[in-house]
Amino acid sequence: MGPARGLKKRRKIEKKPEENASASGSSEQERSVDWWDELSKRMNGLQSPSKDLDNFKSVFKISKRTFNYICSLVKEDMIAKPGNFTFSNGKLVSFEDQVAVALRRLSSGESLVTVGDSFGLHHSTVSQLTWRFVEAMEERGLHHLHWPSTEAEMTEIKSKFEKIQGLPNCCGVIDTTHIMMCLPSSDPASKVWLDHEKNHSMVLQAIVDPEMRFRDIVTGWPGKIEDWLVFQSSNFYKLCDKGERLNGKKLELSEGSEIREYIIGDLGYPLLPYLFIPYEGKELAELRAEFNKRHSATRLVAHRALARLKEMWKIIQGVMWRPDKHKLPRIILVCCLLHNIVIDMEDDVQDEMPLSHDHDSGYHQRICGSVDIKGVHLRDKLSLYLSGKPPP
Repeated sequence: MGPARGLKKRRKIEKKPEENASASGSSEQERSVDWWDELSKRMNGLQSPSKDLDNFKSVFKISKRTFNYICSLVKEDMIAKPGNFTFSNGKLVSFEDQVAVALRRLSSGESLVTVGDSFGLHHSTVSQLTWRFVEAMEERGLHHLHWPSTEAEMTEIKSKFEKIQGLPNCCGVIDTTHIMMCLPSSDPASKVWLDHEKNHSMVLQAIVDPEMRFRDIVTGWPGKIEDWLVFQSSNFYKLCDKGERLNGKKLELSEGSEIREYIIGDLGYPLLPYLFIPYEGKELAELRAEFNKRHSATRLVAHRALARLKEMWKIIQGVMWRPDKHKLPRIILVCCLLHNIVIDMEDDVQDEMPLSHDHDSGYHQRICGSVDIKGVHLRDKLSLYLSGKPPP
């Protein structure tokens, strides 16, 4: 079974978030307020929440501005699909209602029945609306998850990484997390999805930039597949091996010594010329211990990104009840897109979330142990540079 990377199909180039978000007129904004006022009164008996932004954020985990932008992305695709949905009182479910239902399902992690009850909808309607939204976001939101395409963009990423703990020419942090599932033992595929910690899970591997934005993801593989095997299956790995990725400007560390572009990861990955992992061992020389300290502090960016992903989009945080294994990778992808959109929109909801870094509770580090001799030399060269000592 191959991974669902979700980055193959692209349509026309989309407008920037700011362009789309500001394109709506005042009448549309007024309608949005009226829509939310009406919906919120139906949900949980809230009183006049349209005047209180906090209530909107508590329900959907995003600001109204970000919500309107997401609506602008998916509107064409969702409206084009046939089907009239109604609330239990017989009122038609508007387009904004449809997006709201899907976002509530993804952000709360509540069951289809619970979400349906809170909106006054049958659980099957919640399922259909969520899937319509997922399909539309796959098509219309992919431009929010991409590898940097310009030298200026990559230079900015490198500069921000260097400001964290001094790692020069670093382009990303790679890490893996598990999306857990509840599968009955009678399911023929049950053993396939049973991982090393005796959970049924699917893996998500992500490369993250210094602002916790996902730049490349791979998902769809069973959780028992080792991190390095997931990495080696990825298009990113193949591009690096062919010299088509992490192939930008080399940085001169000292006279006659330079370092190429690279990413960093933990001991679950191999040491490669473009992927640096920590030094193994406890009693390390000062130079190596210092490298590990900086390396570990920089990797926190990925831990926090994955923790925030699961905290904001709780459908992938807990244990999913018998999910469709073909649909789940697409749901994971859309949660990653939404995560990036919140960052791209500079949504202040981010500032209100705790900076956790525990995204894979109960999982222990598994060690790859594979090293490439060129990677060894480059890591040593980088360690020497970070120590401030002159080369021998």
